[in-house]
Amino acid sequence: MTYCVGMMLNQGIAFMSDTRTNAGLDNISTFTKMTTWSKPGDRALTIMTAGNLATTQSVVSLLDERTKAPDQRSMTLLEVPSMFQAARMVADTLREVIARQGDEGQRADSAFNATIILGGQIAGGPPRLFLIYPEGNFIEAGKDTAFFQIGEMKYGRPILVRAYDPEMRFEEAMKLLLVSFDSTLKANLTVGAPFDFHLYVTDSLCQGAVGRIEEDDPFFQKISTDWSASLKSALDTLDDYKLPQ
Repeated sequence: MTYCVGMMLNQGIAFMSDTRTNAGLDNISTFTKMTTWSKPGDRALTIMTAGNLATTQSVVSLLDERTKAPDQRSMTLLEVPSMFQAARMVADTLREVIARQGDEGQRADSAFNATIILGGQIAGGPPRLFLIYPEGNFIEAGKDTAFFQIGEMKYGRPILVRAYDPEMRFEEAMKLLLVSFDSTLKANLTVGAPFDFHLYVTDSLCQGAVGRIEEDDPFFQKISTDWSASLKSALDTLDDYKLPQ
C-alpha cells in the first residue's frame, strides 16, 4: 500500500510520500514513489504514484526516457507549455502503460491500475496540482479541494481536513503532514517510513527543499509522541458521557 499527499499552499506546494511496498507482511521493500523533473528558470514538476509497482515504474521510466531522448514529433515534460498539458501527457502515458500490460486493455479495476499526483509550475503560469486516475482522466486542486491524497488515505485525512490552512508556512505544513503520516502508519502496517518530501516555492521554477525522514528521526519521533499525548490530554478534558438513569 501507499500514502502520498500533495498540498497547495500560498507559499508553494508541499509533497510527501511513503516508500513501503509489500506483497505480504513477510515481503516488505522500500521504493521511492516521488520523482521530480526540473529545468531551472523554466519549470519544476513532481509526481507521486500509488498502485501497481510495475505500472508506476514504467510510467516514470517512460516519462524520464522521453525527456532524455525526445521524439521530434512530440513534446516531453520539459517542453510542454503548461501544467495542464503536462497533466495530459502523464495521463496519456499512464493509460498507455495500463493498456499494454492488461490482457483486455486499460480498465480501472485491473491488476495494473495506478493513481498519480502531479504538481509544479511552468513559466508563464501559476503552480498547479492534479490528481490523475488510471482511466487517464484527471482533476485539479482548487480552493475547495486544496490537497490530494492517494493510497491509504482514510487514516490520515481527518487531521488534514481539520487543520489545513493555505497560509501555513512550509515548517507548519511539514508538521501537519508528519502527523497525518504517523496516524496512517500506526493504523496500517502496509504504509511505512522513510518518508520523502519536496517543498516547491511558488515562482522559484526550480526544485525546492527535498529530503527523506526515517522512522527513527528525532523530530518525527517527538511529533509522534507529543501528538499521542496531546490527543489523550484533549480527550480527558471533555465531559464524560452521562448514562441514562
